Amino acid sequence: MELPAVNLKAILLVHWLLTTWGCIVFQGAYAWANFTILALGVWAVAQRDSIDAISMFLGGLVATVFLDIVHISIFYPTAGLTDTGRFGAGMAILSLLLKPFSCCLVYHMYRERGGELLPHTGFLRPSQERSAYQTIDSPEAPTEPFASLEGRGHASQGY
Repeated sequence: MELPAVNLKAILLVHWLLTTWGCIVFQGAYAWANFTILALGVWAVAQRDSIDAISMFLGGLVATVFLDIVHISIFYPTAGLTDTGRFGAGMAILSLLLKPFSCCLVYHMYRERGGELLPHTGFLRPSQERSAYQTIDSPEAPTEPFASLEGRGHASQGY
């Protein structure tokens, strides 16, 4: 199944809007958890090539699914709920329902950035594939950097 190409900024905007409206009814821990994870999402947008940023955002989204279930089930107001309160609670529930789909989209972005899932554990890790990029401390560096200069007409200087 091919997932649609969705911009990470769009995911952040939707969840920010729904979280803001959800904070009409649920303050405190609900707001802290969700806005902290959205800050990790901003980090993932700012550093497009960072596997750490997108994996932290993905892990945070998964964690807030469980935290939102607990928070909404414990603190849902049963009596005296106004229209505004029902709207806020509905937006918090809608945000909770969209988060698993958002997790799938963010996981797809994580895979595009080079991450993979550890077999048999379910933990995330950076891919072990070798790229064309060569680091500075590569073992393929010449052992004698001035050996090639003597052969090109440069006189060796003896001190």
